[in-house]
Amino acid sequence: MTHVISKKAQETKLHILEAARRVLLERGYAGLTTRGVAAMAQVPMSQIQYHFGSKEGMVLALFSHMHSQLLLRQSEMFSDQTLSLSQKWELACDYLDDDLSSGYVRVLQELWAAGWSNPEIGKTVKEGVFLWQNLLTEIAREAQKTYGSLGPFEPEDISALVGTIFIGAEAFLLLGFDEQSMPLRRALRRIGILLKTYEQQEKPEAI
Repeated sequence: MTHVISKKAQETKLHILEAARRVLLERGYAGLTTRGVAAMAQVPMSQIQYHFGSKEGMVLALFSHMHSQLLLRQSEMFSDQTLSLSQKWELACDYLDDDLSSGYVRVLQELWAAGWSNPEIGKTVKEGVFLWQNLLTEIAREAQKTYGSLGPFEPEDISALVGTIFIGAEAFLLLGFDEQSMPLRRALRRIGILLKTYEQQEKPEAI
């Protein structure tokens, strides 16, 4: 009986998080309220308080839920030894569009901005992004072992630059910049072309 109740409670929690995601996408963080989420989810407000305690607890749970799913996806892709570096880059570009469609990018950017004035939100977002950066650093280390010197860069430098590129692209795309005025998607794809060209060359000697 306890298992059934626990499963139902988990389903309710996920249902509320989905409602919070929809409200956040429609109204932004500033317009997000527990009352609005309760109405969207068609549950009593007491359920939000029971599962999350507050608006802050709810949005942090939403970010953690979405981010953990994406982190698992990225980890599986990056650890796939059958994929070349350029193929992994192409998949990362595909995932950018997927994450825009799912609303994850909007959730991340909304909470990123909220974190400037809310230390708890800022701490959670930084911890989540840091896990992603760690994955990127590991990929850069693998590339260093496979292809040799990264020139003046350390793996952590490459990770910082790649993370900045994607976060910046997401911000531009959310503001509605189109490909004609700001060819972000094309530019990202062309980095993949450069990587593929590099892979096809003879392995460089390590310096």
